[in-house]
Amino acid sequence: MHNLVIFASGTGTNAQAIIDYFKTTGIAKVSLIVSNKAEAGVLNIARNENIPSIVIDRQRFNDPELIDEIKSHTPALIVLAGFLWKIPDALVAAFPNKIVNIHPALLPKFGGKGMYGHHVHNAVLEAGDMESGITIHYVNEVYDSGNVIVQARCLVNKGESAGDLAGRIHKLEHFFFPRTIEFLLANAGK
Repeated sequence: MHNLVIFASGTGTNAQAIIDYFKTTGIAKVSLIVSNKAEAGVLNIARNENIPSIVIDRQRFNDPELIDEIKSHTPALIVLAGFLWKIPDALVAAFPNKIVNIHPALLPKFGGKGMYGHHVHNAVLEAGDMESGITIHYVNEVYDSGNVIVQARCLVNKGESAGDLAGRIHKLEHFFFPRTIEFLLANAGK
C-alpha cells in the first residue's frame, strides 16, 4: 500500500475525496495531513479519519526537520489539495516528481501567485472564456508551472456566477484528482 501526504489550507473537500476513494481501492492511504492554518476544516477531517496531522508556520515550512518528518511517512506522493503557499525549493528537491497539485483552471491561463479559488473563477468569467476546468500538475520551483499531468474541461455557461462555476469545477476535482493519483501510483517507475 502506498502512503500519501496531503497538504491543504482549507475545508478539505479534495482531501476527503482522496481519502474516500482510496478506502475503496485499497492501494493507498493518507498517512499525514499538513496544514498552514490551525482552523482549517481539513484538520477536522484528519481527526475524524484518525490521520496524523501537523500545523506549520512559515518558519517550520522552511525547516529541514519538516522534510525529515515527511520522509518518515514514506510518501509515494505529496498531494497539494488546496494548499496556498509556494512549496520551498528544498522540499521540491527532496521529493522530485513526487509532489502534485490541482489548480482550478486550465493552466497556463489563470495561474500564479494569488490565483486560487474565487480569484481564478472571477478571472475566467471576466476574460469571457468559453471553457474552464482543472489542471493536475507536478510541482516545481515556480507557481503553477510544473509539467501538466492531466486537464479536464467544462464549458462556461452564459451568465454563470463564479460560485456556480466553482461548484462544477469542484466536481471535476473530486472525480479526477483521486483517479489521477491512482494512475500515477500504478505507473510509478514504468
